[in-house]
Amino acid sequence: MLAGMTAVVVVLILLVLAAVGVMLYLRARANRKPVDERPGKPVDPLADHQGVTDIRTVRAGDMIDYGDQLYFVRGSLRLTEGGYTWSEHFLDDARGSRMWVSVEEDPDLEVVLWRETEEVTAPGGKSMEVGGVTYRKDEDGTAKYTSEGTTTVAERGSVEYVDYEGPDGKALSFERFDGGKWEAGLGESVALPALRVYPAGSDRT
Repeated sequence: MLAGMTAVVVVLILLVLAAVGVMLYLRARANRKPVDERPGKPVDPLADHQGVTDIRTVRAGDMIDYGDQLYFVRGSLRLTEGGYTWSEHFLDDARGSRMWVSVEEDPDLEVVLWRETEEVTAPGGKSMEVGGVTYRKDEDGTAKYTSEGTTTVAERGSVEYVDYEGPDGKALSFERFDGGKWEAGLGESVALPALRVYPAGSDRT
């Protein structure tokens, strides 16, 4: 008799547990969100826009297409001197080629692509010859700067500069950040119609 009652109790307990398990399973199934098992389609990062030509909007994270080459904007310098402002952007093609592009309005928009050079180490006089090209001094001064992204300089500070002009849009420039050593760059004017900017965010077109 006792054994029979024990068996009945065990069966009832098993039935209760089974019922609870079914209820929990059904509740979890009802709350579960459908999952799309299809793999995501590849997305074109440039599909949202065709690029813009207004390089004044450039900032770190953007891409610049110029001369059949795509460059990543790794960082920017915003410079001010008195009431005058301009920008310099650090470009990297991810294959070892690095350069800078300067953007200023004086009063027309002037865009120059700069490559570092070790042919000269410091400014000297009213004219200088580099690589067979003669450059004549244009201007000099000291500006304040703020840094965004990767630029290899401090977050903010001052920079001395000496600029020289050459023929056919060529240029020579010297910069000295925060009292450090002079850095020289050879520049060439950018043909704006051949330049496209691909903003990193969707808030700019």
